[in-house]
This record gives sequence, C-alpha cells and structure tokens, in this order.
Amino acid sequence: MSLVITDLRKRYGDTPVFSHVSLTVAPGEFVAIVGESGVGKSTLLNCMAGLDSWNDGTVLLDGMDLGTLGDDQLARLRREKTGFVFQAFHVLPHLSVAQNVALPLMLLGQHDDDRVQAMLTEVGLGDLGQRLPQQLSGGQLQRVAIARALIHRPMLLLADEPTGNLDPRTALRVMDALVSQTRAHGAAMVLVTHSKAAAARADRVLLLSADGLSDHADPD
Repeated sequence: MSLVITDLRKRYGDTPVFSHVSLTVAPGEFVAIVGESGVGKSTLLNCMAGLDSWNDGTVLLDGMDLGTLGDDQLARLRREKTGFVFQAFHVLPHLSVAQNVALPLMLLGQHDDDRVQAMLTEVGLGDLGQRLPQQLSGGQLQRVAIARALIHRPMLLLADEPTGNLDPRTALRVMDALVSQTRAHGAAMVLVTHSKAAAARADRVLLLSADGLSDHADPD
C-alpha cells in the first residue's frame, strides 16, 4: 500500500498549520517525521488517516483519494488497512488488556486468541492479558495501544510519539516490535517523534517546518 500526499495545506481560520507538504511512502517503507512542537506533526498524521480535514491538496492511500470519501468509507478503510497509535492511549477501561488488543479483529469479524497472545508477548505484556487498564502503568498502557494497532496486520501504521511515555529500555523493545511487525507484513510506517533514537530506526527522516517537509533532517 502506498501513501501519496501532494501539496497539502491545513489552516485553522486565518492561522496556517502547515503548507506545501508533499510526501510519498512506498510499501514497506519506514518514514519518521520530526520537527518543533506546534508545527503540525500530529495534525499531518491525522490527515494521513482521514481523521482530520485539510484545505488544499490531496491524500491518496492505496490509490484512493481520502478527500472524496465519506465518513463510513473512511472508517472502513482505517479498520481494514491502517493502524494508529495515538499520543493518548484511548484504551477502553471496561475491557481487559487482551480484549482491548483484540478489538480490531472483532470489528473485522475475526477471532484469534493465539494472535492476541503472541502480540502481547511481543510488546512485553504476555502475562497481563486479563488485567484491566487501570491496573497498568502509563508505559504499559502505551504498549497495549501499540499491540492493538498492530494486531490486524495493517498495511499502513501511523504512530504519534509511540515511545513518549516509556523508559529507554522499554522504548527500545517497543520500537523493535513496531519495526519487526511492520516489516514482517510488508507494511509502511509513518512515525511522528521527538525521540532521536526512534527516528534513527527509520529509512528516511523528514523535517516538518513552515516551508513543508524536508528530507535533510539529521536524527543524530
């Protein structure tokens, strides 16, 4: 699945968020986007998923123009082909860890307890499947969110600061899981991050600024 963004512009009223953003992400490619706080990195990621609107330009996902799709079509596309790791965890408090992770499969009419357990093990939560979210730390909740985003093997993973709440050792393990799982299935990944260590894992590192995206950013 390819992602093609052409001359994307976003503003709130008269206030520009970003402009002149063009980007192509090939199947299986890992792209990291860095930049100062407030330049619109998370907003850009939301546009890639069709979670936010934009004023000018196009976003093509697997050849489909997201700007022409209705809400139901966008929801179906995200359910089947994309995964999203938010800065906030967005776990459901009344469901167990395993049930939270299994939710994307349930929405697709699939049930695979073995896959859920394997994914929990991959992110270091193999023995916590029956716990409720309120019994977990912030770092553990982030790993639940990551496992949930990966469980249905999306062809495009969008990750917004997925290691921001983790200690360095856990962050390394989570990045290992993200990279190994996406590469195992030929998925593309776009990562928004302030972490130099996370950005250094990418095939390309792009800098978002007022002038658009530049591929000359140095993760070191």
